[in-house]
Amino acid sequence: MSIINSQIKPFASKAFHNGQFIDVTDQTLLGKWSVVFFYPADFTFVCPTELGDLADLYPQFRDLGVEIYSVSTDTHFTHKAWHDTSDTIKKIKYPMLADPTHLIARNFGVLIEEAGLADRGTFVIDPQGKIQIVEINAGGVGRDAAELLRKVKAAQYVAAHPGEVCPAKWQEGDATLAPSLDLVGKI
Repeated sequence: MSIINSQIKPFASKAFHNGQFIDVTDQTLLGKWSVVFFYPADFTFVCPTELGDLADLYPQFRDLGVEIYSVSTDTHFTHKAWHDTSDTIKKIKYPMLADPTHLIARNFGVLIEEAGLADRGTFVIDPQGKIQIVEINAGGVGRDAAELLRKVKAAQYVAAHPGEVCPAKWQEGDATLAPSLDLVGKI
């Protein structure tokens, strides 16, 4: 069963955000576009490069009305310690969710049960709480925040323009397609 267009499942988490511990739930995500960005663990190797890349583009996501939520199975205390000791992680302005019970990773289908860690899963969620984009990478393969930003723009465009779709490599301002019988076999 595909999780595309499925409703996110209930969760509650402590998060480290802007020097504070805050509560984040599934309800927090409603009413705006969200990216839930799972990574295996704090104090690792590929993870800080991805989170730093997201931090660099965070203002552009915010300009689109998108909130980023990074999630690992670490605690909110570990997130704070990592934030306090890493120059790359200090750049982060988005909430860093703790998932020590593994509920959130299980809900999104990215928990590596035998390791107690999350896969590199990226989920773009619309304001109604429905999953619109899913990407899951192997542990050694880092993600690209610029490509994620492009995909979010495409998802937002399609949501705002029923009857239009974004072709491969679509960039904001590019032509879209209006699926019809006339296009079949002509692209």
